[in-house]
Amino acid sequence: MAQSSLLGYPRIGADREWKKALEAFWAGKLEEAEFLDRLREIRLTHLRKQKEKGIDLIPVNDFSLYDHVLDTAAMFGIVPKRFRYEGGAVPLSVYYGIARGTKEAAASEMTKWFNTNYHYIVPELDGTEPALTENKPLLAYREAKEKLGIDGKPVLLGPLTFLKLAKGYDKAETDAWLERLLPLYVRALRELALEGARWVQIDEPIVVTRIGDEDVRRLQTIYGTIAAAVPELNVMLQTYFESVDRYADIVNLPVRGIGLDFVHGLSGNLAAVRKHGFPADKVLGAGLIDGRGIWKAPLGEKLDVLEELGRHVESDRLIVQSSCSLLHVPVTVASEKKLPAELKGALAFADEKLEELALLTRAASSGRAAIADDAERSERDVQKLRQSAERNRADVQQAVAKLSAQEPARSRPFSERRIAQQEKWRQPLFPTTTIGSFPQSAEVRKARQLWRKGEWDGERYAAFIREQIDLWIKLQEEIGLDVLVHGEFERTDMVEFFGEKLAGFAFTQNGWVQSYGSRCVKPPVIYGDVAFERAMTVEETKYAQSRTSRPVKGMLTGPITIMNWSFVRDDIPRERIAYQLAYALRQEVEALERAGIGMIQVDEPAVREGLPLKEQDQADYLTWAVKAFRMTTCTVRDTTQIHTHMCYCEFHDMIDSIKAMDADVISIETSRSHGELIHSFEENTYKLGIGLGVYDIHSPRVPDVEEMSGMIDRALRVLDPQLFWINPDCGLKTRGREETVASLRNMVEATRIARAKYA
Repeated sequence: MAQSSLLGYPRIGADREWKKALEAFWAGKLEEAEFLDRLREIRLTHLRKQKEKGIDLIPVNDFSLYDHVLDTAAMFGIVPKRFRYEGGAVPLSVYYGIARGTKEAAASEMTKWFNTNYHYIVPELDGTEPALTENKPLLAYREAKEKLGIDGKPVLLGPLTFLKLAKGYDKAETDAWLERLLPLYVRALRELALEGARWVQIDEPIVVTRIGDEDVRRLQTIYGTIAAAVPELNVMLQTYFESVDRYADIVNLPVRGIGLDFVHGLSGNLAAVRKHGFPADKVLGAGLIDGRGIWKAPLGEKLDVLEELGRHVESDRLIVQSSCSLLHVPVTVASEKKLPAELKGALAFADEKLEELALLTRAASSGRAAIADDAERSERDVQKLRQSAERNRADVQQAVAKLSAQEPARSRPFSERRIAQQEKWRQPLFPTTTIGSFPQSAEVRKARQLWRKGEWDGERYAAFIREQIDLWIKLQEEIGLDVLVHGEFERTDMVEFFGEKLAGFAFTQNGWVQSYGSRCVKPPVIYGDVAFERAMTVEETKYAQSRTSRPVKGMLTGPITIMNWSFVRDDIPRERIAYQLAYALRQEVEALERAGIGMIQVDEPAVREGLPLKEQDQADYLTWAVKAFRMTTCTVRDTTQIHTHMCYCEFHDMIDSIKAMDADVISIETSRSHGELIHSFEENTYKLGIGLGVYDIHSPRVPDVEEMSGMIDRALRVLDPQLFWINPDCGLKTRGREETVASLRNMVEATRIARAKYA
């Protein structure tokens, strides 16, 4: 009989209970004991739900107090020296210090988890001595068994993936670090086996990227050592997000099971199974339910895949599971009361995916006839949406087809535009600006809530927004910034705001997912053809410009970021969705320019995260992503300065694409990575305007002038001072007013020092 399994369940809770508990604890409103009690109850609720839905192998230790990669580092005592950790179980103060920073120490770098919108904390190995400080998987296994009678499947991040994601060591030291870590993994696994655990899931998603012979040898060493030391433990080597790069080598590792993604890695993994078969001594974890998408599974297609896999693997060696952790999807569709019926009927969030897993598992054991009625009902739901008017707008499809057949470009090259722009704007050396948003205080959030509830009319709310703009325009002038922003007080979220004003979008009430730490986002749903309907940002930007003689930037979110930070339809290629968004946003750019706004920022922080994991697919993606950006911005006058912004990604492998976007000014995060991105510009010349963020806005600490001056000096060793801008890493929406003003004053002072030094 086939079994069902899950790779992980959302941490945040149906009502974001997890987020609320974290933030109450950080604010000092919860004592540590009460905080941990609340999280325990959330965790047990999630496990109880999976048990009730009939999941056979329920993951434990997938829950986290912040981030699972940080959990792994803490479990092995890998704590940066600056946090003055003295050994033993890592205290919460140190744990959250690594994630968020303290007054004395900067937070560790944060970056994207493969090609998702989840951010993990990058482990820093330099100067650390690993030790098993606390066997977290054992504690999670014991809790599930004692409290709920669940014989759980402990989840660990695998040694090779952990090392590949870490920093602070020379890659030549990889084997030496494996020799340090492997005995600790063995000890943790041995303790699990002694406790009675039968299965353990070890995640090695790094194997879906390009790995060489050395890494295959390392994997053989790792899993050979584990098999010899703990032969009674069934290890499921779990992969996800793509097809396995070295299939024949991976499936022959000495483990009991291999987990493969048959959603995002369907074609590659299925082709490998056809070519090489599947070992007769192993269990196949078949990832058939999409852990990243929100659409109902086309059960008929899934049954076809199951039948083909059945020709290679008997049902008693098959585990039907999600393609990856359900961390990336909302909790339940049941709480959505306002969605159009045809859309809601086609959705499946985490809880609904548990039901789909149960159905497919039944079919894997008893044949497709066992779920024929369910499959037919699901297909009807999907077809209703496909045939809807929203998905079949001929006007949009024809216009976008015509535009995408052309090659978008500005009328003159940057070298000529720069002269015209400098003559118009007369900016000083090292112009200062911010990325866009200013603190959204409790007062701002309350006002928006009153307006949404209808207790405030539109005129009163607009007047309130103007008051906030007035306040922050005045503050920016007093601080001494050169290029101002209106502050985005009318915007809940940089993607949701635009989606609410464009056709083709829908919005959930409770469709929250974790982005990083307690930061949860509610991605819009792009379910139809996207179309511009009315100006979206002109009123507030034009008002802000009327309040100052300094330039105010118009602020838009770019097409690729809107797409990558939304749940998108799966019936057409993503490239076509990007072009529809670009066409709509181009009309907004043109409206801003007509209103007299001469600097327009089109943010693209999510370009890098959409990069395919397979190298052979990356060039095509970057080509159409760059084209979508240029399609958005290419029609403006030479004197109109186009800005863009990117953050929290590795950019060294796409510098050429960043240049090809042809933005007049780009701002890129560097502070959390401690200036490492600057190395990319030591090897690649960059001849457009650029601002490398000089301080981290995701930490509450106020960096001093000297710290920012050091970042500026290092950047100017490799960048042209005449093209260099100074700005924070990202928007300031989540920060408080006092720390924001203090940090910006220090930034302006650091700029003043730099101007005197480099004039």
